[in-house]
Amino acid sequence: MSFSRRELMQFGACGAAGAMLSTAAAAQVLPSLIGVPAGTSATTPLPVAKPPLVTSPAGIDPQLFAKAKAALDQHKIAARDWIGVVDFNKPSNEERFHVVDLRSGEVESFRVAHGSGSDPRHNGFLERFSNEFGSYATSNGAYTTGDYYHGKYGLSMKTRGHDWTNYHAEPRAIVIHSAWYAEPDMIATHGKLGRSQGCFAFSRADQHKVMSKLAGGRLIYADKIA
Repeated sequence: MSFSRRELMQFGACGAAGAMLSTAAAAQVLPSLIGVPAGTSATTPLPVAKPPLVTSPAGIDPQLFAKAKAALDQHKIAARDWIGVVDFNKPSNEERFHVVDLRSGEVESFRVAHGSGSDPRHNGFLERFSNEFGSYATSNGAYTTGDYYHGKYGLSMKTRGHDWTNYHAEPRAIVIHSAWYAEPDMIATHGKLGRSQGCFAFSRADQHKVMSKLAGGRLIYADKIA
């Protein structure tokens, strides 16, 4: 069978129209094939994850919390679910170590001891920070949690300092541990906790709660806002 030039041109036009119809039909069914949710189109914005908490949770100094949040980006901390914020403006008989859920804004707070070199008169208040070896003082700045180990106080957790104010934390063995002088009965007897050698010392019950949330390289930010 042979076709004239006129007939061939007519067939070509029909083919092009059919291709256009096929493309339009495919565009109607494609969203369902690639997993676009029912009731939306390929151009409908999909829900996005809830952004991290921006404002300061209740009970935490807003300026201190802002510094802790900034440290997440400054030090490129990967874990963005839980952080520890330590307010050393407060005395040791108050709950000043705050574990914050950045997704919900929920806060759980604990008592924590500071170093004897930071409180030489043992009045329960941190008076100064130090990063020096042999100072027995608390250091301020951004930390991340490290490995578990068994030491003098049983199960403990290493920390690493990321700022010029606390970069000796790991070689100074500034760690998270429990201690008898951080148990609640110290408050009833003395009105304050005992002092560490610069470590974050908790009661045994609180230590496990803190470590369970902040293990795995999560941020701890400790400071005192003037």
